[in-house]
Amino acid sequence: MSSTPLALFVGLPNPTLSDDEFSLFRETNPLGLFVGRRNLRNPEQARILIERFREAVGRDDAPVFTDQEGGRVQHMDAGPWPLFRSFGQFAELARRDLDLGKRALRLSSQAMGAMMSELGLSSGCSPVLDLVFETTSAVIGARSFGPDPDFIATLGREVVDGLLETGNMPVMKHIPGHGRATLDSHKERPVVDASRETLTATDFKPFVALKETPWAMVAHVVYSAYDAELPASISPIMHEVIRKDMGYDGVLISDCIFMESLRGTLPERVAQVLDAGFDIALHSHGDVKDSEAAAKAARPLTDAAQKRIAAGKARLGTLKIDYRAAQAEVEAMFASTLVS
Repeated sequence: MSSTPLALFVGLPNPTLSDDEFSLFRETNPLGLFVGRRNLRNPEQARILIERFREAVGRDDAPVFTDQEGGRVQHMDAGPWPLFRSFGQFAELARRDLDLGKRALRLSSQAMGAMMSELGLSSGCSPVLDLVFETTSAVIGARSFGPDPDFIATLGREVVDGLLETGNMPVMKHIPGHGRATLDSHKERPVVDASRETLTATDFKPFVALKETPWAMVAHVVYSAYDAELPASISPIMHEVIRKDMGYDGVLISDCIFMESLRGTLPERVAQVLDAGFDIALHSHGDVKDSEAAAKAARPLTDAAQKRIAAGKARLGTLKIDYRAAQAEVEAMFASTLVS
């Protein structure tokens, strides 16, 4: 096993790590693991799964991510864990009372972060900073704070800071912005034809405002004003736009390479992400054969990526809170304004 992890997250089909998966991960040393609903049944099972992955790769701090935004995107949605509200609901509360909305969102983010950190989960891949319009694909919808980039940045900061405080890594997504896409990148390749001026003044703006966020997930969306053919996640041109024009110097991980906006085999998709200059390819599910194929196409993290990862870790706080009590307080805030 190489001492430098591969620039790859792997996924699993089941709530346990098989012997074959354990051996593969020990041999190949992927940077991290991505878990979903299929992998998270209860706290004890989740802790064992996370610990076993870390044992396989030989790193106690190996990142284990999930999708835990609130609303319809929260993979910890089984009985043992509380449910969290969508960003769209917090936006509605904040439009009625901005200070109350910010306080509720900060506390909810702390609660969610504490819940994940208690299990050993490193991140819930949040917040979503995409704008939403009448034409936006339903894949975004209530995951967004709305159409106003400044409002999104204001609320997004509460999520970023709340997660950091509880030792959970924020990952802003989907940089440089999925909101103008009218197609679902899980199923098709969206093309956004807005001008550079429009994108800079709108979609890009929340990401620039929160560019100190340690990690960002890159959209599988074509921005034809910059690159008429390739989605941002595999475009060297868009890599330069994010790094130079937008000034983002944190960790850049692709959206899941299984999504059908990308083309080619899984190994080809891994190579496309890394060839474009991005730090990490996300392979969020699949079986052991898929993980093996992805690992063969991956390569060790670059020195620059390792420094970015270390810089992000250095910003994690140690706040401990009772996440159930905090979430109950959030619900009381909503009840006080009669926001359903």
